[in-house]
Amino acid sequence: MKKIVLPTDFSENALHAIEYALRLCENVTCVFYLLHTYTPPIYRIDYTLGSPGQMGLPDDHKYSAESSLEKLIGQIRKKFDNPKHTFVSHASFNTLVDEMEDVVQKENIDFVVMGTQGATGAKEILFGSNTVHVMRNMEVPVLAIPSNFGFQLPRHLLFPTDFEVDYGRTDLDFLMWISKLWHSKIHVLHVSSPDGLTLEQENNKAKLEGLLLEHNHEGHDLPDQELVSAINSFQETMHISMLAMVKNKHTFFERLFVEPVIKNIGLHSKIPFLVLPYRF
Repeated sequence: MKKIVLPTDFSENALHAIEYALRLCENVTCVFYLLHTYTPPIYRIDYTLGSPGQMGLPDDHKYSAESSLEKLIGQIRKKFDNPKHTFVSHASFNTLVDEMEDVVQKENIDFVVMGTQGATGAKEILFGSNTVHVMRNMEVPVLAIPSNFGFQLPRHLLFPTDFEVDYGRTDLDFLMWISKLWHSKIHVLHVSSPDGLTLEQENNKAKLEGLLLEHNHEGHDLPDQELVSAINSFQETMHISMLAMVKNKHTFFERLFVEPVIKNIGLHSKIPFLVLPYRF
């Protein structure tokens, strides 16, 4: 059984990501935690003193959030009548990242699926600020779904790497789980440098090969070029349906997130983007 957090701000983008998760896991027994966090427009004194409920005060925001979550669950069940899926609603006065970290730890969550942007996402921005914060802070895999991506079976998964990651410290289990679930092929993409691989990179490459041994995969060594260009051209020519990267401070992934909100980096991420945690 898989336990999955689905954060929602009740936007169409969030609903789109939820529906993607339900279809991705249609043959899997799952508990989905629909999570919504809220902050009152005016930070009332009763919130600073403690929970309004504990003080006998009405918490209209919580009631409204819980009501919206129950309505959303009803909407989902009507469209996706899947006996393998169970839903838990979770509304909390907190920041999104703090609440998600708490739920992930307490409920032993396997992964997170969310939209790349919230309700107010600007088209020129690749990832909204909430998505960036979640990707940075979660210790479980995070799968971000673009709002304009229609569901398609993830038959081809793209995994760019510079072989500077110790894959023994990387949670590749989720990537391999998807590969096994949908009989997907993992494409390991490496852009060669003129100096070739260091001994450490050679060792990491061998370790990755060992981990992927029983999974359908193929390595691709491309000539020296900008990684963004390589990813863009490769995912278009190979009909890639998911892009996966390891969250590591010393890799290209971290350079994506130099700015709080990513703009104009040139990465045409029109497909689901999977962030895999790294244990330092």
